[in-house]
Amino acid sequence: MAAKSLLTKEILPSGKHTATVIFFHGSGDSGENLLQWIRFLICRDFQSSYIKFIFPTAPIQPYTKLNGRPSKIWFDRQAIEIESIEDRKSLSNIFPYVADLIKKEVELGIPLQRIVVGGYSMGGTLAIYTGYHLFQNVAAVFACSSFLNKDAMLFEELKSCRKFQLPKLLYFHGTADELVRYEWGRKTFERLKELGVTGEFRSIENMYHEIQKQQCLYLEKWFHDVLPSLDVHLKNKL
Repeated sequence: MAAKSLLTKEILPSGKHTATVIFFHGSGDSGENLLQWIRFLICRDFQSSYIKFIFPTAPIQPYTKLNGRPSKIWFDRQAIEIESIEDRKSLSNIFPYVADLIKKEVELGIPLQRIVVGGYSMGGTLAIYTGYHLFQNVAAVFACSSFLNKDAMLFEELKSCRKFQLPKLLYFHGTADELVRYEWGRKTFERLKELGVTGEFRSIENMYHEIQKQQCLYLEKWFHDVLPSLDVHLKNKL
C-alpha cells in the first residue's frame, strides 16, 4: 500500500487557526460519516475560534475480519479480540499516512504541542499509536471504545524507551460494549498507565459500542482545556 495523502473533512475555526484536533473514525466508516454522527448528536459541529478539526478517511484495503473484502480500515485485524495477534506490518503501513497528515499541520505553523489526536474504536487504537509511538510530543490523546492487543508492540516500546514526557490520555469506554469489551479498554488504559502514561479513564454506564452526546460535549470542553487559546497559553507561562 503506497502512502499518499488521506482524504479529510475539516471544520475550520471562526478565527485564527492556532491548534488542531485530528479525529480518526472506526473500521468501515469514513471521516465524513463520523462528522455527520457528531452533528446528529449535538446538532452542530464542534466549535472553536482557534481550533481546526480534521476527520480523515482510512484507505480502502482488504480486511481479514470481513474474509478479505475491501473496507476503509486503518490497519488489518485477524479478529476483534484482545488476545489476537497484532498485525504489526499492517499497522506500520498506515504510519506514513498519519505522519503526512500531521506534518502538513506543522507546515501550516501548528507545533506538535498544539495538536491533539484521537479516535473511535479502531481509530482510537491508531490515535494511541500516533501519540505514543509516532509523535510523543503532541498535546494529548483521546480514545473512545478502543483497545490494544495484549502483545501490542507499543507496550514493548514504552517499556524500553521513554524519550519525552508522554501526552495525557483521555479514555472513554461503555460498560455495555459488546463489540470491544469494557474490560479490554480498562486493561489497555491500566497497562499504558504502568508504562508512564497519565490521564483519565471515563466509564460510561450502559453505553454500547457508540458515541453519545454527553461524550462529545465533554470532548469539546476538554479540547479547549488541553489546547487553550494562545492568549491563555502565554499568560500561564508568565
